[in-house]
Amino acid sequence: MTLQLRYVAGVSPAKWLRAWNERRPDLPLEAHRVDESAQLAGLRDGATDLAFVRLPIEADGLHVIPLWEEQPVVVIAKDHAYADEASLTLADLADEPLAPVQDDAAMTVELVAAGTGIALVPHGIARLHARKDVVAIPVTDAEPTRIALVWTLERDDENIQEFVGVVRGRRAQSSRGQAEDEPALSPAKAAKKAAAERRAAEAAKAGKGGKGGKGGKGAKSGGKGGKAARPAPRTGAGAKQRSRRRGR
Repeated sequence: MTLQLRYVAGVSPAKWLRAWNERRPDLPLEAHRVDESAQLAGLRDGATDLAFVRLPIEADGLHVIPLWEEQPVVVIAKDHAYADEASLTLADLADEPLAPVQDDAAMTVELVAAGTGIALVPHGIARLHARKDVVAIPVTDAEPTRIALVWTLERDDENIQEFVGVVRGRRAQSSRGQAEDEPALSPAKAAKKAAAERRAAEAAKAGKGGKGGKGGKGAKSGGKGGKAARPAPRTGAGAKQRSRRRGR
């Protein structure tokens, strides 16, 4: 038995696939990229178990978990008048012809490079199909798109929920409900979070290693603030003789 996962261009599921293979080596997961026009293909007839799709979709009969938003960009030829701009608006592009949209995003970008027009696409797609003869520029007021994880209501079993937990960042020992309210992270943000957690763990470990040594609390050479303790006053005959010699 295997789980079948489909994902649209612009999604990079490698991190989740590695986590799944480590957690469930008994249940292989096969992942295949599909065109956006076919992103729901196979879900309703059971050929596909889960899919990363680009919203909006027809959601009847599906569980839909919205994940991250995608920054919209315009892909234009490198010799275009706007090619050196840091960002653009929809008003800037109002008079620009659009390249014919193809099912395969790579072909749309190919048409942009050929000079047929511009293309508004999510940043992930522009990055996936980057070329030397085109540039991708953020469009600040364009509506962002959103990626979601979907599966059918009938297919809602423990294996599906375990993969949902991997995507949400739940640990293997966590229950299904513990992270229902946690925000989902994109692969890049998830990697940054994991790196930050590793650094915090290493810092905590280093801090524990520095306690209890010669410089720890209660060391002979220092009390509060590291100040040396004053010697206790001496008493007895020897102390009285020293006081008489000093004129006390």
